[in-house]
Amino acid sequence: GAATYFALAAGPEAGVRAVAVVGDDFLESDLELLASHGVDLAGVERAPGKSFHWSGRYHDDFIERDTLATELGVFADFAPEVPEAWRRSEYLFCANIHPALQGHVLESVAQPRLSVLDTMNLWIETTRDELVAILPRVDVLMVNDSEARLLSGRRSLAAAAEAIKAMGPQRVVIKKGEHGALLFGRDSVLAVPAMILPEVVDPTGAGDSFAGGFMASIARAGADRDTDDAPYREAMLDGTVAASYVPEAFSMEGLLGRTPDDVANRLKTLRSMMIP
Repeated sequence: GAATYFALAAGPEAGVRAVAVVGDDFLESDLELLASHGVDLAGVERAPGKSFHWSGRYHDDFIERDTLATELGVFADFAPEVPEAWRRSEYLFCANIHPALQGHVLESVAQPRLSVLDTMNLWIETTRDELVAILPRVDVLMVNDSEARLLSGRRSLAAAAEAIKAMGPQRVVIKKGEHGALLFGRDSVLAVPAMILPEVVDPTGAGDSFAGGFMASIARAGADRDTDDAPYREAMLDGTVAASYVPEAFSMEGLLGRTPDDVANRLKTLRSMMIP
């Protein structure tokens, strides 16, 4: 799921390389869809059994949600192996998986220009020590507001970001759903509003799509961990626009239906919301 939304949001020009596992129930047509959008699937393993499955129920605000079921399937025994040819990739995004697996991937990629990691309350609550142990190897941490508070033990998001930075990451991105996202950078703070949508159908995958748009923007700019905050501030806008297509329709329909002109116009609209 995370790799699918991330890759489609990043776009075919980004050259996404996916390391993942799927079960024998995963449709070949869906893999073909990803390949047709420029995703290199050499790191995708197909294993006997069912693919990872999550189900939940959103509250009326479409921000809070209750998990109904988490079925690991083939993901339970997944040991991600980065193909040898990919081990000098310049940009690395570790999606939301067990910190031990994220640590293995971080060790597998030699000195990327930038490493970004996502996590969730499950790992913060159950594998906190393992998560904290890998944070010094991460340049940017992406979490939502409740996860930032849970990880840091601080109520204020500004204080939470500073506490997380002290754990290792130079920058922290805090996602706030319909209220936008915050960048706590090396030399600046940026608050980006969410796009105003007339109707929300299904927000599942919006966070992963934000990450895809964010990382693609950073890669286009050629930024690294030592670059100033300017390209990261721009990436916050690109990530917000990418994520805005997801809630408008079910599953990946919103991402698949966008056009370059529509993206450009939506980015212009977002800028006008921030700077008259």
